[in-house]
Amino acid sequence: MIRPDYYLHPPFTPAPTRPAVTLILVRDAPQGQGFEVLLSRRSHQARFVPGVYVFPGGGIDAGDAAAAALAQLRPQQDARQAELAAAAVRECLEELGILLARDAQGRMPDSQALTAAGIARQQPLAPQLQRLGWRLALDAIYPFAHWITDRDYPMRFDVPFLLARAPQGQQAVADEVEQFDATWISPALALQRHEQGQLPLVYPTIRSLRRLAQFDSAEAVLAACRQGPVMPVSCPRAGWLDGREVRYMEHEPAFGELHLVCPDGQLLHELDWRHDQPRALLRHVQRLTAPNAGLMTGPGTNTYLIGEPATGYIVLDPGPDDAQHLQRIVQHTGAQVRHIVCSHSHPDHSPGAAPLQALVQAAGGGRPAICGMASGPHARRDSRFAPEQPLGTGDTLVLQGQLGDGRAVRHTLHALHTPGHTANHLCFVLEEDGLLFSGDHILGGTTTVVLPPDGSMQAFLDSLDLLQQACARWGIEFILPAHGHVLGQAPQVIAQLRAHRLQREAKVLQAIEQAPQGTVDDWLASAYADAPRALWPVARYSLLAHVQRLAALHPQLGLQRIPMPEPDAAPH
Repeated sequence: MIRPDYYLHPPFTPAPTRPAVTLILVRDAPQGQGFEVLLSRRSHQARFVPGVYVFPGGGIDAGDAAAAALAQLRPQQDARQAELAAAAVRECLEELGILLARDAQGRMPDSQALTAAGIARQQPLAPQLQRLGWRLALDAIYPFAHWITDRDYPMRFDVPFLLARAPQGQQAVADEVEQFDATWISPALALQRHEQGQLPLVYPTIRSLRRLAQFDSAEAVLAACRQGPVMPVSCPRAGWLDGREVRYMEHEPAFGELHLVCPDGQLLHELDWRHDQPRALLRHVQRLTAPNAGLMTGPGTNTYLIGEPATGYIVLDPGPDDAQHLQRIVQHTGAQVRHIVCSHSHPDHSPGAAPLQALVQAAGGGRPAICGMASGPHARRDSRFAPEQPLGTGDTLVLQGQLGDGRAVRHTLHALHTPGHTANHLCFVLEEDGLLFSGDHILGGTTTVVLPPDGSMQAFLDSLDLLQQACARWGIEFILPAHGHVLGQAPQVIAQLRAHRLQREAKVLQAIEQAPQGTVDDWLASAYADAPRALWPVARYSLLAHVQRLAALHPQLGLQRIPMPEPDAAPH
């Protein structure tokens, strides 16, 4: 757990949430291709998100439970689910004049039948149903998503998004009070018009439409919903990117960084990749990204400056020998660098160590030791590394000092040997805060390449197990990778990465079994058919790492005959 004094921003209490519900109505497109959803525009005088297009919905009323008692339900719908569905039906009737109900003969009425029955949109629904002998068709409503308004909004709602097929023959007519301009539109066209600035939408609607756009028909959406919610429960987090507000769901890498920096949901953190100045993540952890963006490095190598003026700094992964980058490290640490640490010896991580040491000395900051693990016998020529202070599992680097108020402060970096990406790869835990610095073993937004013979897939998986144990020991929630944003939900990320590797390995094994006399490139085309072809040359090395592991697991396949690449053939 992060020490409270080291957060960048003071605590903030988000507004409490109110229960509400939304109903996504779908219908087959009149032209017979695809399907449409029903949107309408909120009043420009609305207190919450005025003027945007939304699915029908609103709050829960006292009479919704009574209406739910007059409903047809599926066996798995409990009383609360029925009440929410009844509220969604009521709101849809009030706002757009559409009613999901069945008459005494079990038929869904059309608009003419609603008028003939005297259905009043703004009157309590339960008495009208009782008078007519009708029942709400709640059994036709399914869960699709569940959105909780972002923490930075002054008004917040807890909103299940339900989905149903629109009744045939009922026309959507906006009430012209709360809602205007009832519009049937395909999800893809709605998103296109939004991008063109013609259809204002809020984030949950945008993300729901993106997911809906992946289906070919209304029946396909309904079939998916019958199996359970299509989208996970989400309370997004917001930040700034290129000067504009952006939001992310829990499974997206930037969400973890926003959670770390602004745990209470303040809209304060900038996510841009900058190379000219560090990005503060906590008071004692800054990230300075080297200007070496590329296919293998993403936005660049993250150099972490760990510490504070009272303790001096550990520089983790100084990066390439880039004079401007190294000078910035000296500038932003005041040359008070106590240790220079390399997670491994690849050329985007370690070459800056020695020149940084010289720059610190020249600036009068002493001579910080270069720390890490020596490169293995199969390291590339550009990745050979001999540290002044060797590190292995259990070794620690400690920063200590005294604050202005006399309090002692300590930061302890604990090393873990995590071979796999390379033989000399190290991860580090900042013990006092339970932060995992993962180097290239775990990356933000992508998976690392395992490069045999220096790298090993078996070692990579074993190291993931070690990191999972570290999460349990130190209560680790956040992973700070050498490339990409901070990741949250550390144990889940590690478990998902392990599962992903084994799923890929299953595809490799299947490709080998289907073409036992095939070439490595044949297997690559089969096992990585879901990956962009531009990535295949790099993916080939991870495939060979899987082949190396499979050769040990399944000797009968004869995979020992497959040569491993020469060390210097690996991508740089």
